[in-house]
Amino acid sequence: MTALPGFVQIEPVGQCNLRCRMCPIQFRGEGEPGQPRAFMDFDLFCRLVDQFPEMTELQLQGLGEPLLHPRFFDMARYAAQRGVHVSTNTNLTVLSEARAEECVKSGLGTMHISLDGATAATYQEIRVRSRFSRVLRNLRRLVQAKTRLRSELPHLRLVAVVMRRNLPELPRLIELAHDEGIDTVFVQHLCHDFGESTLPARYQPMRSFIDQQTLLDVDREAVDHYFNAARAQAAALGITLRLPNLTPRAYPPETSGRERCDWPWRGSYISYDGKAMPCCMVGTPDRIHFGDMAQNGVAEVWNNQAYNRFREQLASATPPEVCRSCALYAGTF
Repeated sequence: MTALPGFVQIEPVGQCNLRCRMCPIQFRGEGEPGQPRAFMDFDLFCRLVDQFPEMTELQLQGLGEPLLHPRFFDMARYAAQRGVHVSTNTNLTVLSEARAEECVKSGLGTMHISLDGATAATYQEIRVRSRFSRVLRNLRRLVQAKTRLRSELPHLRLVAVVMRRNLPELPRLIELAHDEGIDTVFVQHLCHDFGESTLPARYQPMRSFIDQQTLLDVDREAVDHYFNAARAQAAALGITLRLPNLTPRAYPPETSGRERCDWPWRGSYISYDGKAMPCCMVGTPDRIHFGDMAQNGVAEVWNNQAYNRFREQLASATPPEVCRSCALYAGTF
């Protein structure tokens, strides 16, 4: 029996509302007009959390915007009061002054703020139906609330997905973070190439988007130029900067897949409706999932045949096809 993990990721909101549809490619169809919103029920959330007795970290994120959930801060508070470090990823488009104060008081430990451009033109091209000025306004509301309440929490970190469209703006993004009082910038590459042969047809546009925007086949001198400029800017301004590796790691043929990715042993990822997936990189349960933790319970699904078979295959030299398409598995995240 595999021990229950200390790290859990729960998706409080599915892709459910036009305000959170800010990616140029649509993933799932939940919450379309005439359908219920794809929100995790608060009581279900509490039942799931209670079934992870060893939980030390909880990440509240998924394909939808977490702050759209009307009880998001109740979720953060519920877990934080148990001594769990709670974090989230947000596009920060929906944050009033009152909600900014509630965020600070909730016990939320870390907030990763997605900002994929340093200018309105670039950001709004990547994040459709978005407003750059609104995100900056809400960020300032949050910083002001922390100052007013004299709180260290939540720790703020800027997160950017680097691609061809925004690569030249990396140095300016570092400067923007500094100007807004953020001292950590985490830059990641596109997380998955959607290259598995079983990919549902509706995700084909995502594969095309990856092909158009990936840096893996961009001239490395050009990439290094902007990466080095970002590093120099970060050093000058005292910003902690993480940049992705764009050279796939070389492994001996006999290397276990678990040495490349151990997520299915150390962490659980649960969709808003209770489906258990191997990780957040997969993103959608119609690509792969192992059962319904909402219906059948955490321990039963965590140790069922489908989950264990996936682990066995990932631990081998021939991992599941969906893992072979993953940037984390390849070392290029």
